[in-house]
Amino acid sequence: MNKQLRHISVIALVLLAVLIGATTYWQTWAQASLADRKDNSVSLINRLTVDRGKILAADGTVLANNRRSRKNGLTIFTRHYPQNDLAPQVIGYSTSGGNTTGLEATLDDYLTGANTNLSNALQQELDKLGGRTVRGNDVILTLRPAVQRLALDQLAGRCGAVVALDAKTGAVYAMASSPTYNANLIEQRKGYKKILKIRGACGDASALQNNATQGRYTPGSTFKLVTASAALDTGKFTPSSPFNDPGYCIEYGNKVFNSSAPDSPSSHETFGNVTLSEGLEHSINSVFCNVGKAIGARSILEYAKRYGFYSQPPIDLPPDTINPSGLYNNGKLWFPKDFNKVDPGRLAFGQERMLATPLQMALVAATIANGGVQPKPYLVQKIVAPDGSTVVKTTPQTLGRVVKPQTAAELNQMMQLVVQGGTAASVGFPPSLQVAGKTGTAEVGSSNYYNAWFVCFAPATHPRYVVAVVVAKQLNGFGGSISAPIAKAILEKLFASRR
Repeated sequence: MNKQLRHISVIALVLLAVLIGATTYWQTWAQASLADRKDNSVSLINRLTVDRGKILAADGTVLANNRRSRKNGLTIFTRHYPQNDLAPQVIGYSTSGGNTTGLEATLDDYLTGANTNLSNALQQELDKLGGRTVRGNDVILTLRPAVQRLALDQLAGRCGAVVALDAKTGAVYAMASSPTYNANLIEQRKGYKKILKIRGACGDASALQNNATQGRYTPGSTFKLVTASAALDTGKFTPSSPFNDPGYCIEYGNKVFNSSAPDSPSSHETFGNVTLSEGLEHSINSVFCNVGKAIGARSILEYAKRYGFYSQPPIDLPPDTINPSGLYNNGKLWFPKDFNKVDPGRLAFGQERMLATPLQMALVAATIANGGVQPKPYLVQKIVAPDGSTVVKTTPQTLGRVVKPQTAAELNQMMQLVVQGGTAASVGFPPSLQVAGKTGTAEVGSSNYYNAWFVCFAPATHPRYVVAVVVAKQLNGFGGSISAPIAKAILEKLFASRR
């Protein structure tokens, strides 16, 4: 090859490199700023011509994929959700107009193949120059479709949520929010308006809201696990500490009554001489009211913070779909500077102005199950490139120690009593499951209507699964009669799937 020809070849290669570099910048690293311009039709066309990666469940069930069509000489891809209403609040949606929600939003760079990887970006540009379709990465979740579907069936259109976790790793096996909707409606004519009209049996929860992470519910007696944690961990009380229950406690000169008896909602329960352990077993408000007065609101709220209250649980969903739990004052999260402004007695049994998400209460149970160490929850198991190689694989992590191992062990034993002879005894959990749980029946401001809660883990000796259930605004809605049976069905399904 003569000298002049070599010079021409070098110049051609340099020009090609500049072209690839400039295209890579504008199509990849500058993509986010371009996408912010809603009128940028080039950006939208680029999105529509990318074969967006699939989202799959843990068993390979396809939760999101693409439909291919030809328009004006271009191959166009539009999103499709084969499981319809299974988990739209988690998966989210991706529209032809470029709007994304849920995991479709947080994983957008991976699903479009635009994750900032130089070799991947260069390959994309070479594919475009060669006229080949750019393919995104596939995402494999931890969700188990059979468990997710069962949770939705059990909620039966009532407002609420179910969260099922791996007690040790934090992997989310189910995150069901009710009411739900068919994500395929989003792109249909007037489909979004149809979704907005879905309100569920309680009448005030939007189907678009992920009740598991956004729903803020008065936790009622499930919060006694946090109060008991503070009482035991600080050494102020032991499981055998004695109390006398006349059916109420006196606070600020007024009687704070126990919950109504499930078999007689018009009368309040009275237990006489009991221990702290029996107070949790039978969910005795007066016992925890007195504990709250003894240890104070500061101690309870500091332990709530240890469990993750007052911060967003770190999970792979958009931040605007995750609400922190804690005291709320006039609709705003509130950590008091003056603890005298908090009623310690009512706070101790999960009333006052305390609001919690189902995910947060699941993490409380998971922490106790895990010996006092909180696992970090996650939905994404791994991300796989078009060539089958693993791009990202989640390694289970913990969020730190919350309570001492002894405290967790004592709470574990006390929660087992709840199921064996306490407020959840009538549910009939199989002894072989060794369930440890806590019921909650939270007042919501309407006479005889309650948020029905149940949080649990099993088997108690070697915890594997955690389940949290809330069903909102139920008439005479006791946690033991409404939510505990749902948790039982979920646990039985989880254990059956292991065989």
